[in-house]
Amino acid sequence: GNGQSRRFLVESDGMGYSLTDTVINAGSESLLQYNNHLETCYCIQGEGEIEDMDGVIYPIEIGTMYALDKHDKHYLRAKTTMRLVCVFSPPLKGNESHNLDGNSESSY
Repeated sequence: GNGQSRRFLVESDGMGYSLTDTVINAGSESLLQYNNHLETCYCIQGEGEIEDMDGVIYPIEIGTMYALDKHDKHYLRAKTTMRLVCVFSPPLKGNESHNLDGNSESSY
């Protein structure tokens, strides 16, 4: 895949949200859309960007927080190895994984 995500809080923990620590590989590009979850991420390492489907690019660097509140389809690109602390609501079950085959967006 294009990275690895450690899940600290999942649905069975009963908090109502998930907390993850996600490392995105340098040079990777992922087309994503979370149809079942809202997502907020905070960058603690590296740099990259989000590109929405209108072609608007939003840079990500240490200290950047972004929220996808409309189940937004987007590209996530890592210029360098990027580490994000992410919150998902409703919570992830914990066994989800991305399918980044390039044929369509990956979703949980």
